Amino acid sequence: MAADSDIAILDSITKLGPAYKDKVAIAASHGGIYAGHLAARDGARAVILHDAGIGKDRAGIASLAYLDGIGFPAATIDHRTGRIGDGRSMAEGGVISHANRTATALGCKPGQSAMECARAMAKAPPFRGAAPKYDEGRFLLRHNPGEPEVWGCDSVSLVKEGDEGRIIVSASHGEVLAADPSWGKRPKVLAALFNDAGADIAEGGGSRLPDLDRLGIAAGLVDCRTARIGDSRSSWETGTISAANERARALSATAGMTTQDFVAAVIAGANRR
Repeated sequence: MAADSDIAILDSITKLGPAYKDKVAIAASHGGIYAGHLAARDGARAVILHDAGIGKDRAGIASLAYLDGIGFPAATIDHRTGRIGDGRSMAEGGVISHANRTATALGCKPGQSAMECARAMAKAPPFRGAAPKYDEGRFLLRHNPGEPEVWGCDSVSLVKEGDEGRIIVSASHGEVLAADPSWGKRPKVLAALFNDAGADIAEGGGSRLPDLDRLGIAAGLVDCRTARIGDSRSSWETGTISAANERARALSATAGMTTQDFVAAVIAGANRR
């Protein structure tokens, strides 16, 4: 049996670094392709991600097939059993929902605990292949004279200093990281949207909403069933809002709207003030 020292528990796959080379990563990022790409690119032996409610076009588990293509073991935990953005929650309570063929050959399967699956993955040889290139994107979605620009960011990590006062349609999940529970040093935008990743708001999900309320930033969550997580253009084109914070509601932007109507309401509401 593999020692638990062979397993790294991370709040985000972006925290994977040289110290975790050749370890099995239980990483509380969504299971979209980019997260899988980072796991393979940055030296993990195998990875367990969060299925993010699976969502539109099964985007929440899209990394599994991508990683099968390079022989990299990967699995996801059921979003109802562990909190996205919180590696410890995934490791302690997570139950596997899906495993790729490479992981299945090592003994991984749905219904296992995250730790049981990770120990099975630790039997895999270190990965020495190449991760196919895959980049996240940033796109100008709406620009009307006299209005704030609306930018799509496939990841919230792409928000930059010059975005102050803009509206950000982010395709990241809507939870603050357990070890970094804030908007951080990012600029004060007018509004920010995130994918809900299957979060249960009644159970405290969507923790970015109250966090941004404290900063006076309107915020909403896009229903994962209506837009692909990790794809901001999908959020813009087909997304429907599942939850909004108090600041957004004060601007007449509410749950049930399309993403584009939510953005229009925020702009109109801000102009009235």
